[in-house]
Amino acid sequence: MPGPRLPAVPGVAVAHRRVALRDGTHLHVAEAGDGPALVLVHGWPQHWWAWRRLLPALAQEHRVVCPDLRGLGWSDAPPGDYAKEGWAADLVALLDALDLDAADLAGHDWGGFAVLLAALRAPDRVRTVAALSILHPWPRPERTAPLAMAAALSYQLPLATPVAGEQLLRRAPVLVREMIRRGSHRDHAWRDDELDAYAEVLRAPERARASSAIYRTFLLREAAALAAGRYRGRRLAMPALMLTGDADPVAGAAVIDGLERHADARARTEVVARAGHFLPEERPEAVLAALHAHLAAA
Repeated sequence: MPGPRLPAVPGVAVAHRRVALRDGTHLHVAEAGDGPALVLVHGWPQHWWAWRRLLPALAQEHRVVCPDLRGLGWSDAPPGDYAKEGWAADLVALLDALDLDAADLAGHDWGGFAVLLAALRAPDRVRTVAALSILHPWPRPERTAPLAMAAALSYQLPLATPVAGEQLLRRAPVLVREMIRRGSHRDHAWRDDELDAYAEVLRAPERARASSAIYRTFLLREAAALAAGRYRGRRLAMPALMLTGDADPVAGAAVIDGLERHADARARTEVVARAGHFLPEERPEAVLAALHAHLAAA
């Protein structure tokens, strides 16, 4: 694998490979365990390693598949707009490439949004879906606090700026480190090597360019379409779970409210105490408990 060295996960054997999608793009995939397939999808500014604290337990009962999203981690980062529907299409194509008829999907941050869109796109391929620390496709602007919106834009606008956003990531990795720290609960302590594992990968020119496109496309095209009801009339056909932290500065309780109105099967939301935005690393035990109950009930 090019670029920074792949980090390790104590307590579980993880196999790494590159999987070719139909369009020729290769996604890096980390796998562990055996059993029903459970696909875990990271968000920004992270990669597959964001699930390291859940992998040992989940791999005891599942074949856990942790892909790096196109443009991030060790996956290919070709030029493109990085629309979130494109990521959803990648996830369905990954199931095809892995010969998986169906899987449970869970994602964090943009990965959470991508798994929800994949569940809408291919309901026959998704047994259950869980999304952490992200809004769902049916936002209610009147329920979104102005301060939360300001917090979101405060980091998204600089990243989305052409050229400047890319250069920030390449030349100022401290930005990524501080964004993660400030997005976390005040009681959570990050090690420097954990933060570097994310910041250093994004210094690669193609990944910095992709990261800027992720936010530019959202702000210029996707945010307005969501607010206008792009997914009005679309419903989740499988059990769904959404979690957020009680101290999440961006994706607070208001943005996951109302999920049950857009699901045909069981849907549940939960606010995790003493947690900020990075739930799988800040409160892995709470995420594990919620996922176990979600998968068992389904």
